[in-house]
Amino acid sequence: MKQTINERIENLREWMRANGFSAFVFPSSDPHNSEYVADHWKSREWISGFTGSAGTAVVTLDRAALWTDSRYFIAAAEQLAGTEYRLMKLRVEGTPTVCEWLADELAAYEKPVVGLDGNVNSFAEVAVLTQELATRGNIRVRTDADPMATLWTDRPAIPGHKVCLHPLKYAGETTASKISRIRKSLAVRGADGLLVTALDEIAWVLNLRGSDVHCNPVFVSYLLITPGNVTLYINKEKLPEEVGHCLAAGNIAVEPYGAVAVGLEHYPGRHLLVDDSTTNHTLVSALQRGKAVFGESPVPGMKAVKNRVEQDGFRAVMLRDGIAMVKFLAWLKPAVEAGGQTEMSLDRRLTALRAEQPLFKGISFDTIVGYEAHGAIVHYEATPETDAPIEPHGLVLIDSGAQYEDGTTDITRTVALGRLTEEQRRIYTLVLKGHIQLALCRFPSGACGSQIDAIAREPMWREGYNYLHGTGHGVGSYLNVHEGPHQIRMEWRPAPLRAGMTVTDEPGLYLEGKFGVRIENTLLIVPAVTTDFGEFLGFETLTLAPIDTTPVLPDMLTAEERQWLNSYHRRVRETLSPHLSAAEAAWLKAAARPL
Repeated sequence: MKQTINERIENLREWMRANGFSAFVFPSSDPHNSEYVADHWKSREWISGFTGSAGTAVVTLDRAALWTDSRYFIAAAEQLAGTEYRLMKLRVEGTPTVCEWLADELAAYEKPVVGLDGNVNSFAEVAVLTQELATRGNIRVRTDADPMATLWTDRPAIPGHKVCLHPLKYAGETTASKISRIRKSLAVRGADGLLVTALDEIAWVLNLRGSDVHCNPVFVSYLLITPGNVTLYINKEKLPEEVGHCLAAGNIAVEPYGAVAVGLEHYPGRHLLVDDSTTNHTLVSALQRGKAVFGESPVPGMKAVKNRVEQDGFRAVMLRDGIAMVKFLAWLKPAVEAGGQTEMSLDRRLTALRAEQPLFKGISFDTIVGYEAHGAIVHYEATPETDAPIEPHGLVLIDSGAQYEDGTTDITRTVALGRLTEEQRRIYTLVLKGHIQLALCRFPSGACGSQIDAIAREPMWREGYNYLHGTGHGVGSYLNVHEGPHQIRMEWRPAPLRAGMTVTDEPGLYLEGKFGVRIENTLLIVPAVTTDFGEFLGFETLTLAPIDTTPVLPDMLTAEERQWLNSYHRRVRETLSPHLSAAEAAWLKAAARPL
């Protein structure tokens, strides 16, 4: 019989008492600091029942709490109902930090000990937690245990799916060239080697792809670059013959995945560059004293700037994805009016239309189809229990994307299905204004996303509205749909914006219990103009799909905003129409007509 969450908590407490722990902390990450993790590492989900991609669960011998961000406030409250967990809303005034809460909860304990698995917590996170808990209550931290190894009896195995080659015609740069650039970058950082731990970074460097993580074409491994060698730590059964030959031809050695700590213990160079914010505590601790040079890895910044081949790949996938989106949008309203559609049936229809496109590899994240009140749940995912019927009125929010061999897509459209309230029209238009203002933005090369985030929010702030999620994130090239280091968000993110980076433009507004609106395109950062004040950058909109104008209150748009929208729709019509049937092209002409 399946255990309840409260039963799992009690079993954990028995284990904690037997092993000398007063509390245990479960992050959402894996040994590679991934945002989305393979099932084997979903310990936080197993112990809490909360399925969101971001959150931290903490269990003491008496209490339990879970921290997550605004994307998941509503979903987490629903999923934690009936359990011991108290929901802690990050970045909301009055919410204690994990350390503050633990210090308070453990104040009466004698010699309290907090546990966490050093394999799935970064070295920097452990250092901060250790110092702060020691300061707040002389609380000791241990990193040498994983209760899931005992308690999670049907835990999925570490994935063993096959790795495949990512052809140069899509990658645009050889592995040898990438490794050479990495080594040159290490030299100026005072290091002679690098451990690459992020799965998408390893896939990018080696021009390989996998399927170990749902929706993310990556494979579980580590990559160690030393002064004279490159070693891929991976379970060898994952490597088909052609991949093995390719690695051998590139002088890349292969060792078992579990041997990486031994490789670090015997690191032959003088100094290994370690990003302590992303490398797990166990691996950093394996290095000999004095061999670690702490700093940011050069790989994320290199990967984020797309070469010409990758940029052309994005343009190609947006054409094919746009064709699928138009086919879906042309079908949507008549299908809803005919009856029988639900959130999940819309998801299935859109995925099927994308699957008809060449080079389709799967979805890039679980599709969000939120009708009316469900649209106000930022990362809502319909289940058979919540699957709402779609009716010919109100708004439906559809956030979706796909993986193609030559690129990755991410698009959100909010569609009017019939009668709307004046409030819905006003909120929709405010979001559209924010979206357009960011698309129009020009900024100095090297500015960061936090410096331009307010441009998208200003129309909403003026009316007293706001949203708590980020405005934009990078998108991988047939890689993870969320890619750093750059972001556009209110919180400080100093990574500079450079020409060649992709980034989304996705402001939104969410009225709990009523509806939500989000409009999202993927953009390419491009040179705009060079003046006496330096180089300025702007955006090329890559996404090709009509934005619903039915809800728009035209008088709220400025002349410049109206011009942008009409120009965008003209490009969508001209680009997609030759690839559509006569009926689909006619629908697009009407849907993308000038405002």
